[in-house]
Amino acid sequence: MRLAARPVVWLTWGALIFFLVGLAGVVGAVVTNSFAETWFGTWLPDGYTGKWYGEAWRDYRLLDVLVVTFQVALSVVAVSVVVGVPTAYVLARRDFPGKKLLTVLFLLPILMPPMTYGIPLATVLYKFQLAGSTAGVIAANLVPAVPFVVLTMTPFIEQIDTKIESAARMCGASTFAIFTRVLAPLLVPGVLAASILVLVRTVGMFELTFLTAGPTSQTLVVSLYEAMSSAGIRPQQMVDSMAVIYTGSMLVLLVIALRFVNPTQLVTRLDDRLDT
Repeated sequence: MRLAARPVVWLTWGALIFFLVGLAGVVGAVVTNSFAETWFGTWLPDGYTGKWYGEAWRDYRLLDVLVVTFQVALSVVAVSVVVGVPTAYVLARRDFPGKKLLTVLFLLPILMPPMTYGIPLATVLYKFQLAGSTAGVIAANLVPAVPFVVLTMTPFIEQIDTKIESAARMCGASTFAIFTRVLAPLLVPGVLAASILVLVRTVGMFELTFLTAGPTSQTLVVSLYEAMSSAGIRPQQMVDSMAVIYTGSMLVLLVIALRFVNPTQLVTRLDDRLDT
């Protein structure tokens, strides 16, 4: 058995090492080029400079882009938590006709590629003159964010013993008081986990933001795409510096997310939810 398993182990480690080396090469080339004065036909640049970051910051108005990015992301997090947590409570505590169908509907924006529903969604937003504004970008990103919060928070609420709520009701607490004073402190870890994950998803969401953003409502990932594909001649180092800024911001968010969230636990909870 050990001899038979060794080729599989070697192939697995070989594929992993190949992937990591390729990833390190791509990332290293982008980072190096963002600091290069010129780099043509040689193993290393002719010189190094940090001026491209300053030029990209000015020419692409990255401060305004970052402000819009975090305005959109934080707004999506706030609205999705306010809407998603009570909805998750209803799904976790109540049985009603069509509950399984509603759960499947919540799953669709997460399982389906954003482009499949992004184009009709953008058409509706343009019809109501919301597309092209920050409000339109927020509305588009709420479509996958709210179901994500609902499906993340439902297992957290199901783990709380209903006897705690019954005891609070026996003491005369209203439903609002139970939700805000009893359940809310217990749900803080789940809300924090869902909020951070929605923040990461929103900052990295390209399709929906690209379809609904205007000149003053672009997030960082859309601005990076525009810098790469728009007409005109620009140094590649400026584009690479924007890519480094975007990648660095995403890495920071991912590190924060992994500090509070265990991905394997979320996958297990989602699997259990689908089985039931």
